[in-house]
Amino acid sequence: MGRLIVLEGLDGAGKRTLSDALCAELATRGAGVARFAFPRYEADVHAQLVRDALYGRLGDLADSVHGMALLFALDRRAAAAQLREAVATHDVVLVDRYVASNAAYGAARLHQDAGGEFVAWIRELELERFGIPAPDRQLLLAVPEAVAVERVVHRERTEAGRERDAYESDGALQTRTAQVYSQLAEASWLSLWTVVDGSAPLAPEGLAAQLLD
Repeated sequence: MGRLIVLEGLDGAGKRTLSDALCAELATRGAGVARFAFPRYEADVHAQLVRDALYGRLGDLADSVHGMALLFALDRRAAAAQLREAVATHDVVLVDRYVASNAAYGAARLHQDAGGEFVAWIRELELERFGIPAPDRQLLLAVPEAVAVERVVHRERTEAGRERDAYESDGALQTRTAQVYSQLAEASWLSLWTVVDGSAPLAPEGLAAQLLD
């Protein structure tokens, strides 16, 4: 039985870079690794609806905090069996964004903190009602907002057709989301958390050792 490890953080925090580095390091240690990333825009209709809403193509759907959160959750519900199988057949399953992302962004949109009703609702919805596998460890890339924004802008310049969605474009939302993420990590929400300063050089060797310990 493997471990479900989640990477969380703002858009532009460096989750993909850390995931790549961790996969390479874990491979050198002989660990079998599976990877997932949410939302699964290319694989799930709920994620595709999320993308359309975030770019203003579904009327006022993006204005509904609970409606958007439900679509994010349904994407994970559709992948739950694959996640459980991956955990059963690999040493480590790395997931880019998971339940805490839904909790942090939704709570921030409602101007609530990690102890509010929305975070409790997400836990009940995704873990209890939908039966999404709980994470064993969560890694938070806590980068300064300016660094995250700079990376998002860089992606826009280097990826053809890439534009910021409604969440990425809302600087105040990003600030509040970072605060909720920090509160979730401090409260050990759903699992133990490790906070990584993503603005500094990463140390995948140490993180890989922790994950396999």
